[in-house]
Amino acid sequence: MKKTLLFAAVLALLASCASTKQVAYFQDAEDVSPSVAAKKEIRIQPKDEISIIANCPSSQVSSLFNLPTVTKRLSLDTEDSYTSGNSVSGYTVDGFGYIDFPGLGKIQVAGKTRDEIASYIKNELIAQEQASEIVVTVDFLNLGYRVLGEVNNPGRFAIERDGVTILDAIAAAGDLTITGKRQNVKVLRIENGAQKTYTVDLCSAESILGSPAYYLQQEDVVYVEPNNMRKRQASINGNNLLSASFWTSLASLAASTALLFVTLM
Repeated sequence: MKKTLLFAAVLALLASCASTKQVAYFQDAEDVSPSVAAKKEIRIQPKDEISIIANCPSSQVSSLFNLPTVTKRLSLDTEDSYTSGNSVSGYTVDGFGYIDFPGLGKIQVAGKTRDEIASYIKNELIAQEQASEIVVTVDFLNLGYRVLGEVNNPGRFAIERDGVTILDAIAAAGDLTITGKRQNVKVLRIENGAQKTYTVDLCSAESILGSPAYYLQQEDVVYVEPNNMRKRQASINGNNLLSASFWTSLASLAASTALLFVTLM
């Protein structure tokens, strides 16, 4: 009987070690020198929304190239009660990749980065002698990505800068749950009109940093698959998880059974 209990303890220890290997991130960080994938700046696509602000020494000249600021109002219970706030107006890129910019007319922005758009507008305004000493700033407005599956805070998150990584996405979503499958995280992306799927192993620094999906693009979907333990928790109908009381009762039964065997021996 003692040998049986010792064997069970060894199995439990091995299982614990195995589960640790399935949970810890960057396990090979000290053994390899992974090369980070080339940084990919966000390139504007049709239907994206961006803001463009032009600043000149003369506020009158600046106003010629900036959309008016919109005041948003939200009505409450009474007619005279509302909350208001200023919001920067944006340009929505049409289906062909163009926006209509004051003074320049239709310009193509799809396929360009923020810096490329800003440089183009600035150079054109100067070349056409419409403005001088002008500074153009381009920002994202509606760009984002989604994190789904076994994370603590799934949802859609905004992309406000270039260089957002899959690690940023995991952090924004509150990290994976303990039942999230870290070795098989999927990143779904539309490339050239086709669905592309990348697989990232969060336990491997080499897999993370070397993946083409390390830097996220707009409308990427990061999906964390449930591990086998989570899948086994599913009830017969495949929709609801077995209650916590069920597992508590099962553990209590196992402990009672073990105690009974020890007593009988």
